[in-house]
Amino acid sequence: MPESAYDCIVIGSGPGGYVAAIRAAQLGLRTAVVEKDQIGGRCLNYACIPAKVVLRSADILSEVDEAAEFGINVDGRSVDFDKVQERRKRVVKTMTGGVSGLFKKNRIDVIPGLGQVTADGNVIVDGTTYEATKGVIVATGSVKRPIPGTTFGGRVIGTEEAWALEALPKTLAVVGAGASGSEIASAYARLGTEVTLFEGLDRVLPTEDAEISRLAERGLKKQGMKVVTRTFVENVATAEDKVTFTYNGEQGEAEWLVIAAGRGPDDEGLGLSEAGVKLTDRGLIEVDGALRTSVRGVWAIGDIVPGPALAHKASEEGIIAAEDIAGHRTHPIEYVDVPRATFCTPNVASFGLTEAQAREAGYDVVVGRVPYGAVGAGTVYGDRAGVIKVIGDKRYGELLGGHIIGAKATELIQELVNAKALEGGYPEVARIVHGHPTLSEGVMEAARDADGWLIHG
Repeated sequence: MPESAYDCIVIGSGPGGYVAAIRAAQLGLRTAVVEKDQIGGRCLNYACIPAKVVLRSADILSEVDEAAEFGINVDGRSVDFDKVQERRKRVVKTMTGGVSGLFKKNRIDVIPGLGQVTADGNVIVDGTTYEATKGVIVATGSVKRPIPGTTFGGRVIGTEEAWALEALPKTLAVVGAGASGSEIASAYARLGTEVTLFEGLDRVLPTEDAEISRLAERGLKKQGMKVVTRTFVENVATAEDKVTFTYNGEQGEAEWLVIAAGRGPDDEGLGLSEAGVKLTDRGLIEVDGALRTSVRGVWAIGDIVPGPALAHKASEEGIIAAEDIAGHRTHPIEYVDVPRATFCTPNVASFGLTEAQAREAGYDVVVGRVPYGAVGAGTVYGDRAGVIKVIGDKRYGELLGGHIIGAKATELIQELVNAKALEGGYPEVARIVHGHPTLSEGVMEAARDADGWLIHG
C-alpha cells in the first residue's frame, strides 16, 4: 500500500473524529486523521473542556462562599483569574496530549491541513490526494454563527473566545440561554462579573422540561445575573472598550457581548456539493443509521449531521461509522435517549421526552417527582432545592424521560439512561437497592413516586 493510501481517513480530530480513528485502528484498519487546527478539535481546545475548567473554578468559589454554613470560615477570599486561565491551558494541554498519545499507540497518522472529500470517496489535503480504500469519515463539527444583523469581531465574541478571556470582565452580556450561554453566564456571574443573559424564547434552557427550566432560571438569578427572556438583542456596535446594543427599546452595554445563540456545520472547503454529498434542508449532511452519506465510501458524524450537537453523541457515532466501515454489524442510535447535560449551577441533565412531549405523543403519562431534600444526602450536602423528575408510561411501566436539576445532576441522569437502555422501567429502578446516604436515592424515590409508593415524601 502506498504512503498516500489508507483504509480509513477521518477528517477532524474532535471527540467524534479521534474516537472514530482509534476504533478504526483497533479493528485493523490503517488509519489517518486530517486536522486543520489542533488535535482534539474545538471541544478539547476551545469549548467543552475549557468551559468545564472555568466552571469548576466557579464551583469551588461557590463552595467557599457557602462554607460558613458548614462551620468553615474563609477570610479574604479572592479570584486570581490569571491562574484560572493558566489551569485551563494546562488541562487542555493534558487532554490534547493524551489524544496525541493515543494516536501514536494505535499507529494513526496525522495529516495537517484542510481535507476535501472527492466524489470517489478519497480525500485531498493541500493538493495531495490520499486514497481511502474502505471509507472516509467526515467529523468536522460546527462553527459559531452570529445573530441576525451582527458580525463577530472586536468585543463581539463567540463561546470559544468567552472561555479564554485574558481578564475577568466587569460586565458581560450573553445572547442565548441554551446550554452554552447558561454555562458562560453561570461561571462568570459567580466569579464576580455583572452578567445579563438574553433569550429570544420564553424561558432559559428552552429545550428542557418546562418545570426544570423555571427552576434553572430561579437558580441563575440567585447568582446575581439579570435574565431577560422573550427578547432579541439588536443594533450591536463594538467600540474599543465596550459593546453597545438595544433590547426591548432599552440601551445596553457591556465589556463583551457573547453570542451563544446557535452554531452551523463546519463544511467550508470540504467540497461536499462537488462530491455529490446530499444535505438536509438545514445544511447538515444527510446520513442513515450507520452514518453513511449519499456518496459511496463516505460516512459523516457529529455536529455536521442531524441529531443533538453533543460530544458524546459524536463519539458514539464515530464508533458506529468505524465499525460499519470494517464490516461489523451496527445499530442506529436512539437520539432521544442520548443524555443531555448542562454544567451551570444548578446542574441540569435530562434524557428522553419532556412531560409535555410525552403527553403530546399520546402516552398515558405518569410523573414521579422528588426534591433532593427528601433524601438524607440532599440535606447533608446542602442542596435541598434540587428536583428529580421521572416521566413514564403507566401501561407498561416504561421510562420515557428523566429530568434532574441540582448538584451532580449530570452524573445522576446516567442511571435512568442505563435503565432504559437495558429495557428496564421505573418500577425496576424503584426496587434497585441504592447506597445510603446518597443523592442517587433520590432517583430511586422519584421512580417509586411514579410507581405510586413514594417512601420519603
